Amino acid sequence: MARKFGDDDIAALVVKTLTDKPKGATHWSTRDMARATGMSQPTVSRIWRAFGLKPWASDTFKLSGDPLFIEKIRDVVGIYMNPPEHAVVCCVDEKTGMQALDRTQPILAMRPGQVERRTHDYVRNGITDLFAALNVATGEVIATTRRRHRAEEFKAFLTEIDKAVPDDLDVHVVLDNSSTHKTPAIKTWLLRHPRFHFHFTPTSSSWLNLVERWFAEFTRKLLQRSAHRSLRALEADLRAWTATWNENPRPFVWRKTADEILESLAGYCQRISDSGP
Repeated sequence: MARKFGDDDIAALVVKTLTDKPKGATHWSTRDMARATGMSQPTVSRIWRAFGLKPWASDTFKLSGDPLFIEKIRDVVGIYMNPPEHAVVCCVDEKTGMQALDRTQPILAMRPGQVERRTHDYVRNGITDLFAALNVATGEVIATTRRRHRAEEFKAFLTEIDKAVPDDLDVHVVLDNSSTHKTPAIKTWLLRHPRFHFHFTPTSSSWLNLVERWFAEFTRKLLQRSAHRSLRALEADLRAWTATWNENPRPFVWRKTADEILESLAGYCQRISDSGP
């Protein structure tokens, strides 16, 4: 059976999808595109799927403006892919502002033919912060909760890491550029603990810190569908979840080289410069 629309028609639809917008809308729908091209909605949908086009979807990005971006990328990725001998590499960060949320009415449990149901509104029962250090080699995590997020709490957490790591090993810490990580008190602590070495990720580059992957795990598996009547209950759950994780820790393996990352980012920069005003 002969095709009703040829390659030129398909190419024109793809170009129209990428470069044009319908009147009165920010993006194309299959209905609008069908009217504009004379094709059917199923045909438009098949072409979009074939070319990976999703006009209704959008995502976010942010490029770092760190003047030492390249140097920091090479430093952090280098320590992931070629860790120093006689040393532990830890990825450290804080997940701040975690709320102990409880639903206003009891959760209705799942049953055959019906998903779990919960009220859309909730009660706030306080906020806590989670400090975590992920051992890159083993996947084990040192974690603790604090009610405040200051250099004082961060220094106390560094002391916990210091106690947990054998004395004969150096400690290389990957962390972000938070002001609490660079105060005079922290610098003094580092002078007194020379086996600790900080490796800062570039600004606006949290994706480079592997502990963020662990944060995503417990957010998806614990926080998103949990309910807590108090901060103590939330903090107890966080400790229990961490202990369960450490029973069978799974390291997150970094695979992209610094050159591959920089090449990919160069492509983004080129697209931005070509996108017009």
